Amino acid sequence: MSAAAGLTRRVWQQGRYETAAMLRNGEQLTLMIVLPILALVGLTVTPVLDGLGPSRIAVAAPGVLALCTMSVGFTGQGIATGFDRRYGVLRFLSTTPLGRGGLIAGKVLAVLVVLAVQVVVIGGVALTLGWRPGALGVLLGLPLLALGAAAFTALGLLIAGTARPEATLAVTNLVWILLGVLGGIVLPVQRVPAALAPVVGFLPSGALGDAVRSAFLEGSLNVPAAAVLLTWTVLAGAAATRWFRWS
Repeated sequence: MSAAAGLTRRVWQQGRYETAAMLRNGEQLTLMIVLPILALVGLTVTPVLDGLGPSRIAVAAPGVLALCTMSVGFTGQGIATGFDRRYGVLRFLSTTPLGRGGLIAGKVLAVLVVLAVQVVVIGGVALTLGWRPGALGVLLGLPLLALGAAAFTALGLLIAGTARPEATLAVTNLVWILLGVLGGIVLPVQRVPAALAPVVGFLPSGALGDAVRSAFLEGSLNVPAAAVLLTWTVLAGAAATRWFRWS
């Protein structure tokens, strides 16, 4: 077996383990499924998004799917990895041939699998509420969600691999709330405070929100937003690989 094939198999096995762990965790399922559904319904029955698209659900659904991406990649993986460090799981993995890059790749793979589950569930709820995305929007939007998953997973692992578990828990939850409310991911820039508007587009949350809304609402690729998101993915991935501590 070649070295590349061996690494691929190890990454796949790590991804399977991570996926099963996330899907068995009730608290994470609440964060990844229940809260996004509540947000989707709330944005659909209130006038917060009026005037930003053809319907409330047309604007709300892409933003909530982007929120799902941040939930599973940043908060979910960040907290899980932080406590894996505390309990010695990562120290054990450091003795295997998986390596830092393999660990990060396995976690990204798990996030993508869980994200697919979220898209099916949340997308199904959105369809029952009247969401009708075009085929081109779906073709553009799904890869952008995957790119966002990679960016937020890398950011979550960067925090989990450099901070204490308690700090990781506090920081990831606080950042999730701030970005979810003010970071342009659920609410477009038109609905965030004017003082924050100039910087929102440069945040990973704002870039992801803008990109997926352009895809699903207009069937177009928002190149500047996608470029910002790709930059965050590359930089966060490199930083997590470089500074991640196993114990």
